[in-house]
Amino acid sequence: MPVRIAIVDDKASNRTIIKDKLIRNQGFEISLMAENGKDFLEKMKPIPLEKTPDVVLMDLEMPEMDGVDAVAAGSYLYPSVKFVMLTIFDDEEKIFKAIKAGAFGYLLKDESAENIAEVILQMHENGVGPISPGIAHKILQLVQNNTVSLLQRNVAEKEKTPFNLTDREQEILKLLVRGMLYKEIGNELQISPNTAKKHVLNIYAKLHVNSKAQALALAYEKGLI
Repeated sequence: MPVRIAIVDDKASNRTIIKDKLIRNQGFEISLMAENGKDFLEKMKPIPLEKTPDVVLMDLEMPEMDGVDAVAAGSYLYPSVKFVMLTIFDDEEKIFKAIKAGAFGYLLKDESAENIAEVILQMHENGVGPISPGIAHKILQLVQNNTVSLLQRNVAEKEKTPFNLTDREQEILKLLVRGMLYKEIGNELQISPNTAKKHVLNIYAKLHVNSKAQALALAYEKGLI
């Protein structure tokens, strides 16, 4: 069964480009196109629950209702739908606002059609939200720029955090920040990709998140990395 995709972007040309990128792959079906967050929510209302989009590719900057507000509302109304930001913006403040609103992943529009298709299919199959290497690098830069302040935090304060990550999970979290995939993590730590995946899913469970983007944002905010 094809993955149902909704595309939300205020520019008709962008919607067409994204659609054309995806329909090359027979694994996708474009079920909805909208010009902003308000338009998206209105068009979702008449759709039967069993036919709602599996994935919504959401632009960030739009008139009337932007991507952050649309994701916040959509995540509440349609908890089974995975919202992925697909935008040209890599500003850290916008990244974290979108992730905190409920975005499941964050991709840049200059990703190749093949890469966008691949990560969406992987997300649909294994539940791991995609994040562009450029965005992962941005988060890594934020961490590196704040190394001193992070090191100055009281160690006892870290021990009081409710997440209780093991040393191995902390290690894998740092590799996630570097944008590594399961296979690459496995090679780095000399473990199998399946074992790496199990550790990542355990990290998500402990952090109470369901995507890499959310895990990285929370880890940065709480000083876990």
